[in-house]
Amino acid sequence: MPSKIYIARIAEKLDWRRLFFITLGLTLFVGVYYSPAWPHATSPQGEVFTLSHQGKAALGLFLLAATWWVFEVVPIGVTSIAIAAIQVLFLIRDPKKAFGDFMDPSVWFIIGSVVIGMAFSRTGLTKRMAYKMLALVGEKTSVIYLGCFLMTAGLTLIMAHTAVAAAIFPLLMAIYALYGEGEKPTKFGKGLFIGMAFVAGAGSIITLLGAARGAVAIGFFADIIGREISFFELSYYMAPVGAVMVFVLWGYMMIFFKPEKKTIPGLRQRAKALYAGLGAVSRREILTLVIVFSCITVMSLRSFVPGLDQLNKSAIILVSTILFFLLKILTIDDLEGIPWNIILLFGGAMSIGFCLWETKAAEWLAIQWLGLIKDAGWFIFIIGIAFFVLIMTNLIMNVAAIAISLPVALIIAPYLGVAPEVVVFAALVTAGMPFLLLVGAAPNAIAYESKQFSTGEFFSAGVPASIILMIILALFVTVIWPAMGMPITV
Repeated sequence: MPSKIYIARIAEKLDWRRLFFITLGLTLFVGVYYSPAWPHATSPQGEVFTLSHQGKAALGLFLLAATWWVFEVVPIGVTSIAIAAIQVLFLIRDPKKAFGDFMDPSVWFIIGSVVIGMAFSRTGLTKRMAYKMLALVGEKTSVIYLGCFLMTAGLTLIMAHTAVAAAIFPLLMAIYALYGEGEKPTKFGKGLFIGMAFVAGAGSIITLLGAARGAVAIGFFADIIGREISFFELSYYMAPVGAVMVFVLWGYMMIFFKPEKKTIPGLRQRAKALYAGLGAVSRREILTLVIVFSCITVMSLRSFVPGLDQLNKSAIILVSTILFFLLKILTIDDLEGIPWNIILLFGGAMSIGFCLWETKAAEWLAIQWLGLIKDAGWFIFIIGIAFFVLIMTNLIMNVAAIAISLPVALIIAPYLGVAPEVVVFAALVTAGMPFLLLVGAAPNAIAYESKQFSTGEFFSAGVPASIILMIILALFVTVIWPAMGMPITV
């Protein structure tokens, strides 16, 4: 009898949900890894793509990682470590590549962006900005949502959305502290941080400065079509989409995460008092602003000044990190406070992304998908490409999603009477707004640090948002972009 009681107690302590999803992830990987060879993919030019054993294993590994990430069976950074370890143990990729991706320049860019956010927070700049904004927007939580979202989207017009999210995050934390619910998760908190992540993506599609994906897409367009898309042409067509999405997402958050309180009584006066209590702008605040905006200026000029394009953006932003410590704006304690769980998450995202790329698994997927829609009408073809990019950009780097899909799509488009311009712009819209997984974009992961939502809640919020995005894109493809002068068919 005592043994039965002991076994019953152990069973009660087991987290059966967690155990189920751990097992599910492992089963998906093993099932795909040992499955028979998958069918070939054939490109429009007749080139045959064979999915190698390593490519099949990469797809299985991604299914495992996605399952563990969405259901948080272990810390998200630990799942990333598993990604690299499994690649090596199952001979999918060389150890130097699998683990080396954790030190990719893009990961260092995220580290530099996070440190900028820390500098804003430590110097008091975020509180100064937060209190000033609250004094202006007032006490309605709906207007606070809108004010935060507009500020986020506005900053992405001149700087990378990763850096924007890192700088805005502590500001939102300061705002949330005034909500009066402590650190516990609330609908307002979920809407504030998930909304920031979504809107950062929406704003980043408007100019070439918001993210690297735009420059990559324009490069492919120029190589294949032989015509340049200018900085201002891109913004002309993308600005209406980005602006509409910002306001739609605001409305979406007001419905999906309607704040528990319509107003925060006395907030405006309290914000004014707190702002006054900060005193005059300090030397450390001024130094921080000078360092950050100098880095932003140099990164922005890379798109216009010949020669500067040779400077890597990760190296530029890391100069700010070095200066923060040289000038004693930050200390060793701040360095130890970097959210390494998030950094590891993106290291793992880079590792699985490169794994899918180098094993040709991503290219195989792209050819298979485009093969399904190559005989469809022009509308299905455009939306189908955009949807593929939407899914892939949630799984791997958005630059890689563009790189594997656009070249094939631009070659198929003329055969279906589809203008190449609409293919590029439609793909860029969805590449900029990965609303499903934290690994889809750095702002998603930065928002997760708020501890206001789980990865499952983020995914649940992202499904309707992604559907809305596709509906709005369809409206632009059929009505708005043609009215603006964009060629849709040829």
